Amino acid sequence: MAADDVITAVIVDDHAAITAGVRYWCEQAVPPIRLVDAGARLADVWTGPGADADVVIFDLELVPGRPDFAELRRLVDNGRRVVVYSQHADTATALKCVDLGALAYLTKREGLDHLIPAIRATAQGIPYTAPSLSGALVADDAPDRPRLSPRESEVLRAWFTSSSKDLVAAKLNITVKTVDTHIARVRVKYANAGRAARTKSELVSRALDDGLITLAELNQTETPL
Repeated sequence: MAADDVITAVIVDDHAAITAGVRYWCEQAVPPIRLVDAGARLADVWTGPGADADVVIFDLELVPGRPDFAELRRLVDNGRRVVVYSQHADTATALKCVDLGALAYLTKREGLDHLIPAIRATAQGIPYTAPSLSGALVADDAPDRPRLSPRESEVLRAWFTSSSKDLVAAKLNITVKTVDTHIARVRVKYANAGRAARTKSELVSRALDDGLITLAELNQTETPL
């Protein structure tokens, strides 16, 4: 929370009308919420006033047809508290965002009634579930979404950005055998979900699809995949 106990939020959305509506709701809230407009500039979440905001209001699809799950994961991994505010109303998208660490998922038609309560809850680190998606978030039956443990995800990302499993083991303070075990388990989970990943490149593709790693992170690897 901000030092003066005024909640601050930064909104990342390329539609000016949406941002104007959110700003009005924030100004009319009691007490008001201070809003920073980042437009479609993700960099503004990390610099300037946006970097200090208590809550990130994130439009998942800044590029049409390309939900940015990886950027959502990066925000969460860096300790940001996120409300995903999206036009998508499908269960699969909502569940993936919650799995990646968003504290709230709202469709844009729910904003009038639920965005302010969601911002307040998220600022305190408390999950907020909008009524229209409450059932979906309780009952996750998506068969193609393997449930990776936090350690499995950590090992996977380290492997993708390291030149060898020896380096992964040293970085994470585990044995190479343990690295192999985690990777094998991940492959089994993807195979059971009908998305087999027999090679490292195929596993990278699955991880990109699921927002487990970003292209920027992959570019840091020392050797080709």
